[in-house]
Amino acid sequence: MNKKIDYVIRVLASPLEVNGADWNSLLALQSPDGAPNPFMRHEYLAAMFESGSATAKTGWTPSFITLWQGQTLAAGCALYLKDHSYGEYVFDHAWANAYHQHGLPYYPKALVAPPFTPVPGPRLLARNATERLLLVKALIAWCVEEKLSSLHLLFSSDQDIQACEEAGMMLRHTVQFHWSNTASPYKTFDDFLMSLAQEKRKKIRQERKKVLEAGITFRWALGKDISTEDWDFFYRCYERTYYEHGNAPYLSRDFFQRMQDTMPENWLLFVAEHGEGESRQKIATSLIAVNVAPTSGTEALTAYGRYWGALARVDCLHFEACYYQPLQWCIEHGVASFEGGAQGEHKMARALLPVKTTSAHWLAHPSFADAVERFLEREGSGINNYVQELESRSPFRQT
Repeated sequence: MNKKIDYVIRVLASPLEVNGADWNSLLALQSPDGAPNPFMRHEYLAAMFESGSATAKTGWTPSFITLWQGQTLAAGCALYLKDHSYGEYVFDHAWANAYHQHGLPYYPKALVAPPFTPVPGPRLLARNATERLLLVKALIAWCVEEKLSSLHLLFSSDQDIQACEEAGMMLRHTVQFHWSNTASPYKTFDDFLMSLAQEKRKKIRQERKKVLEAGITFRWALGKDISTEDWDFFYRCYERTYYEHGNAPYLSRDFFQRMQDTMPENWLLFVAEHGEGESRQKIATSLIAVNVAPTSGTEALTAYGRYWGALARVDCLHFEACYYQPLQWCIEHGVASFEGGAQGEHKMARALLPVKTTSAHWLAHPSFADAVERFLEREGSGINNYVQELESRSPFRQT
């Protein structure tokens, strides 16, 4: 006779209450290649909390839901109680407004995702499919108990989505733009350009030429080779660019200091410099995340476009810093893919192709849940048509 397996659910008030090694071991199980998604690493989530970037004060109250078998962490997720919808990139403002118009509270709501990070990846860390489904059911039960309006798992992995569907959650699709170098790997950036249609190839060359003729050169540094001075300069650019757009930056300098201290191998920095010799000045940066093969500790498998900032305006500098330099680096280092982040059809002209991403949603109020389900059916059809339309405008040469 099989013994009954008993689980205990624990709600933890911060990522610091979870053993980092246990969390990261679960995370490694979610990736077939064993290369953990950097944005779900314990170090990343802890830095969000300890730096003050994602705390109750900023509208991100941690309530990590964990599933225990005895003293063993069997499953867990990074859940945040939100009193706003900023920093998520799957937009539900219309849902919140509808609640408000009917005199119902939408906030606080429950969100399962790394803060400010629209990167697809595992959200439900579990040893197997059974425990993953138990975790989803525990999430919904906890939301009911806490009388929350809704639960949202953003940019989830396929195995997470399967569990969410089994638990009766609704699915929503959005579109991102990713670059791939797997079918017939490029050996040089020129090889990549030759795969594009003539007008796209010509445009990229013209844009790169403008940056070069403006006297801009680039250097890059990976991991521990990124100096503290470079991290300081990056943050100066990042902060200024946010303020120029009328917003305070989501992330503090202390957050990036913790990235330098605890997971430097996951970061790649490009620095744009102007001039020559002693007159050379740094004017812009782009910071790229990479996940790393566990066997080597240095070999990057995927690159993720994340942050950028500039102190000077140069025509096409953003494209060079955020797309062409990273793509060239990926080609030269055998990196299979580059994920460009949320939104932006302009990325297609740089050969980043549309990819559907999926989130899962549960709403407590039956009538609103029915209305949202009908809305998602219509929106889903629109997303499918949108992707088909984008695919018809492929930037690659027709063979």
